[in-house]
Amino acid sequence: MLRTLATAAFCLSVGIANATGLDAFTNKDVSAGLKEALNRGAEYAVTSLGKENGFLGNDKVRIPLPDSLKKVEKGLRTFGMGKQADELLETMNHAAENAVAEAKPILLDSVKKMTVQDAKGIMTGGEDSVTQYFRRTSAEALTKKFAPIVKSATQKVQLADQYNQFAGMGVKYGLLDAKDANLDNYVTAKAIDGLFLMIAEKEKELRANPMEAGSAMLKKIFGAL
Repeated sequence: MLRTLATAAFCLSVGIANATGLDAFTNKDVSAGLKEALNRGAEYAVTSLGKENGFLGNDKVRIPLPDSLKKVEKGLRTFGMGKQADELLETMNHAAENAVAEAKPILLDSVKKMTVQDAKGIMTGGEDSVTQYFRRTSAEALTKKFAPIVKSATQKVQLADQYNQFAGMGVKYGLLDAKDANLDNYVTAKAIDGLFLMIAEKEKELRANPMEAGSAMLKKIFGAL
């Protein structure tokens, strides 16, 4: 009986310690730690993707044609137009790389604007709460920034018009989502998805190994979670 009570008391004390671990930090500490995590995620994503072959050479984020247009790609290759199909795919991915290279100021602006309430939401959110904060606060601005960069790149490829034509038919017959019916919109959306995927990758790493982050503040904040 005594052993049972002692065990229960120990578990309760551990639970209280864990629950109050974050309470030991001031709002300033929490904000500073989270801002550093956000900055690291942004830096990692932009550096990884905003370079030559950042998308094209990364299986996780490489942008393909939508599944419903794979037959179009197959047809191009069947009729000896493999070079054109490759050019379209390369242009799509290089356009995304060029766009992401311009993302850093927008992401850093989101970091600067983080409020104490935002910080609390991130701390009590799920394992991807840092990434979701970026998505919530910067996706719209990133779309506006990326769209003209992507459009400038795809205009150089005549197949872009053919893509839009085929995609329009796909939407008409219910074979393709409307959001994927325009090449520029499709690449822009995929570029943003890839950016957030890499931010999530960095966030996961920081959460899993806060002691290896090389930052006293990150060790304190993520180590207390």
